[in-house]
Amino acid sequence: MPAFTVIRDSTPQESIPRGAVVAMGNFDGVHLGHRAVINAALEMGRAHGRPALALTFEPHPRRFFSPHSPQFRLTDETAKLRLLAGTGLAGAIVMTFDKARAQTTAQDFIHHDLIGRLGVSGIAVGYDFHFGKGRVGSPGLLVNEAPRLGIEVDVQAHVDIEERPVSSTAIREALAEGQLDDATTMLGGPWFVTGAVIHGDKRGRDLGYPTANIRLDRDCGLKHGIYAVRVARGRGADRVLVDGVASFGRRPTFDNGAPLLEVFLFDFKGDLYGETLDVAFIGYIREELKFTEIDALVRQMNDDSRQARAQLAANPDAFPKLGEID
Repeated sequence: MPAFTVIRDSTPQESIPRGAVVAMGNFDGVHLGHRAVINAALEMGRAHGRPALALTFEPHPRRFFSPHSPQFRLTDETAKLRLLAGTGLAGAIVMTFDKARAQTTAQDFIHHDLIGRLGVSGIAVGYDFHFGKGRVGSPGLLVNEAPRLGIEVDVQAHVDIEERPVSSTAIREALAEGQLDDATTMLGGPWFVTGAVIHGDKRGRDLGYPTANIRLDRDCGLKHGIYAVRVARGRGADRVLVDGVASFGRRPTFDNGAPLLEVFLFDFKGDLYGETLDVAFIGYIREELKFTEIDALVRQMNDDSRQARAQLAANPDAFPKLGEID
């Protein structure tokens, strides 16, 4: 399988494939609406024998315009690229969103970036995608410019599930409310996070539940609670999946500290410190609770584990389709 190549602003122009088709968007979460745009680009590329690439922006424009406002991203840059690599795209173009990019007019973006530097032959976008200074660039503008530029433009309508439009915002809201089934449906697969295992207070070990502790982004909006999770160790052919149960929250029984993801892996023994894990959230079990007695906490943890095993057994193949990044 060809490597998924990432093209950046620093990539020499001669290294950029001319005539490619691009799926353009921010792609936070790479949800079903995004996948409709991606599939349109893949189909366009197949029809004309052209490679299909994603074109996205980092940091997220919202982060640039509101740097001090909390932003719950469904996927950081690496997670987004790994999901895009799993769609069948040949690569991704990552444009830096900075002051210069924010001041670029829609017409300059089309003529200088899309046509001049990238030499695209086709573009797929969602119905609500806007670009250029003041967000005046629109799918309609691309459609109007297409004949003169000699390119093909495909505009995808919104994707609805039970009459509700799929969007990154709707998925964030579902995760914040513990509505994991809704989030999974809109994403087309389970939501996941990636992080390095850090040292904790070893309290779980004393309770019979040693955990791998991962610090998530400070703006993570996932509801605090207990989850059934599936964890990946390693990458590519070396990847191993292990089921488990996880707590995300402040540990109100003990210290009520900073939010932490604590993962207990079923039927596993070993040292995970420093290892980077992918943790996919398969099912929501309950809210985070405060216990006055340790015995009551352990009984609840035993019950949480039983529920997690049942949820995971009911979803044996649930895990994000991730690709490797060149």
